[in-house]
Amino acid sequence: MARRRVLTLLYTSIAPIPFATMTNKEWGNIGNNYLKGLFALAFQGFFMMVCVGIYAVLVNAMTISSDLHAAMFSVAAYTVILAFSLFKTGSLSKSIFNAH
Repeated sequence: MARRRVLTLLYTSIAPIPFATMTNKEWGNIGNNYLKGLFALAFQGFFMMVCVGIYAVLVNAMTISSDLHAAMFSVAAYTVILAFSLFKTGSLSKSIFNAH
């Protein structure tokens, strides 16, 4: 999460430079790529919220019966899947917006 905050701060701190290049014919791609990256970063946050929401629903819907080991294994499996999906949100959002 700290990496995402730093990325957001960096994107907003250098915003005047890419916006200044958007009107130029030769350098307009810099501004367009910046906007694609900014929208991909915002969409990554949305994907993260969706992943954590799905995780919360799966963990809350789990019933703990007499088998505690199976319940702990399923929570651990859900957590591994959550971590994997959170790491993939960046590449997924960049591929949707064609940001590089």
